Amino acid sequence: MQHSKELTATIFDIERNSYVDGPGIRTTVFFKGCNLRCAWCHNPESQSTVPQMMFYKNKCSGCSKCKEKCPNALETCDLCGKCTMYCPHDAREICGKEYTVNQVLREIVKDKSFYENSGGGVTFSGGECMLYPDFLAEILAACRAAGIHTAVDTAGNVPFSHFEQVMPYTDLFLYDIKAFSEDLHHAGTGVGNQRILENLTRLSSAFSGKILVRIPVIPGFNAHPDEMEKIAAFLRPLGLSGVELLPYHRLGEHKYTALEKSAPSYRIPTEEEMTAFRILFDR
Repeated sequence: MQHSKELTATIFDIERNSYVDGPGIRTTVFFKGCNLRCAWCHNPESQSTVPQMMFYKNKCSGCSKCKEKCPNALETCDLCGKCTMYCPHDAREICGKEYTVNQVLREIVKDKSFYENSGGGVTFSGGECMLYPDFLAEILAACRAAGIHTAVDTAGNVPFSHFEQVMPYTDLFLYDIKAFSEDLHHAGTGVGNQRILENLTRLSSAFSGKILVRIPVIPGFNAHPDEMEKIAAFLRPLGLSGVELLPYHRLGEHKYTALEKSAPSYRIPTEEEMTAFRILFDR
């Protein structure tokens, strides 16, 4: 099945053998670009829509091969990639590449046997994959035609028409809820959550039983009983397939250094805190 070569999206990673982005063994395709600025984001390279150079200082041996090969002697960067080619320690990396639908599909179908044997499939994530509704609908349709289970991981901060565009080809939505309180959500993400909550309500009516809500648990942001109870009360009447609580982790902090940004300073929730919140949502 051929697709438009003109339709492209910026992808920053295609991760195989994922067990955390839906059922079974999955391939997760990460789109670059996000319209939230979550203070705890573990993929800061996903926020910008354009390719970026990442420099991991802890890998650098100081050999200066990158500077010797760079046409601009590292004074400016036009993302030509020569520094990445000649660095012996992979200290430099261009994050983000333009893909066509067919190029992404070729990567996905390589692991089709794993999906079939495990009940897995492909998950489209980000960033925010729903910022690319035309591309996303086309690649979802191609996966559906190939018999591959599809999931869309979204924060929901897009026009509902984007959901209507992709729903016919989506088997499961992974829907992120960061907070229920408007002021708290704005403080933590840079945007309000009215559209996010409204979209989830509308989506649950049209897509009942095929939505897994995922809630990051962030001490110092939403990890207290009052806020979690507000989220739970909002979710209870909706037709969801489940709720998953995701404890904050620090695995992405090195990426902030590579982008010359300050890393978040949140702590990891304790197991006792996570257990209490799980009991709250189970109830």
